[in-house]
Amino acid sequence: MEKQRLLVVVRHAKAEQFAASDVERVLSDRGREDGRALGEWFAAQGITPDVAYVSYAARTRETWDVVADGAGWGLAPQIDGNLYGTDETGVLELVHSTPDDASTVVVVGHNPTMAMLVQLLDDGEGQASGEIELGSFPTSAAAVFTVDGTWDDVVPVGCRLVAFHVGRG
Repeated sequence: MEKQRLLVVVRHAKAEQFAASDVERVLSDRGREDGRALGEWFAAQGITPDVAYVSYAARTRETWDVVADGAGWGLAPQIDGNLYGTDETGVLELVHSTPDDASTVVVVGHNPTMAMLVQLLDDGEGQASGEIELGSFPTSAAAVFTVDGTWDDVVPVGCRLVAFHVGRG
């Protein structure tokens, strides 16, 4: 039997409204505070990633930095250009490429993809199922799923939502 794994889906923290382009938008002061608070929550839960996939947008990279700082993580993330514009299928393909020895994966991305992914994966049986309003996944939100089996077993309605938290500083 395969070991149990954790998949953590994170939406970037609150960003400034305007920049030269959407991809260049950075976090607002509130976003930096909220991201750090989310990291502190991860630390309190004992969640430490082996692999992190982060969109190349400025706000997701900065979210990773403040969350990792708050959590005490030293892991260098894998910056992925496809996470910026992909859909749920694209995220699943990325997760499926995760090395087998990884126990915990964090994905930091954007809505609507992160919200749709969370709804897609939830098997409805986890202690946090029902906590996320359909179509809603606010900034600095994290959904923690258990995965029984390999990373290829991350499939629609195939993961258990065990925790949901919104970081607020």
